[in-house]
Amino acid sequence: MSKQKESNYDGSQIQVLEGLEPVRKRPGMYIGSTGYEGVHHLIKEIADNSIDEAIAGYGTKVIVRILADGGVNITDDGRGIPIDIHPKTGKSTLETVLTILHAGGKFGGGGYKVSSGLHGVGSSVVNALSTKMIAEVVKKGQLYRIEFERGVPTTELKKLGKTDREDGTSITFYP
Repeated sequence: MSKQKESNYDGSQIQVLEGLEPVRKRPGMYIGSTGYEGVHHLIKEIADNSIDEAIAGYGTKVIVRILADGGVNITDDGRGIPIDIHPKTGKSTLETVLTILHAGGKFGGGGYKVSSGLHGVGSSVVNALSTKMIAEVVKKGQLYRIEFERGVPTTELKKLGKTDREDGTSITFYP
């Protein structure tokens, strides 16, 4: 093989993608495919979070629903994704884990002893690749909700009031 003539290869040709942009630009790097297998991977990522809660002893139910309108809903009765303000981002922890790659409770610090999935990128990847996502969290009988389109919040985290559930997370997304 002959050597190419020298080209102008310098720092200006190196792209820096930030936030969820790399996920949308190259989804196959995160979920393997943009076909059926990729959709299955998205479902598995959210379900894995609920399953991890159950395996860790914090939940007893994981319900997966395929909705008539093309959405997928996964609900558990685990601890619920935290909703307090995250000290590093200044946003709700729920928004943080759904919009920032590598934000999650599976990197150490005792959040989980056993975990599956993409370890901190799964939920944000699903959000980035969904036309719409609705996240509902129940904490101590109070329901909270936030909505997204393609990984971008379209509402603030809202406290909707009392519910008959004690704790848990419900994620509805439209791949």
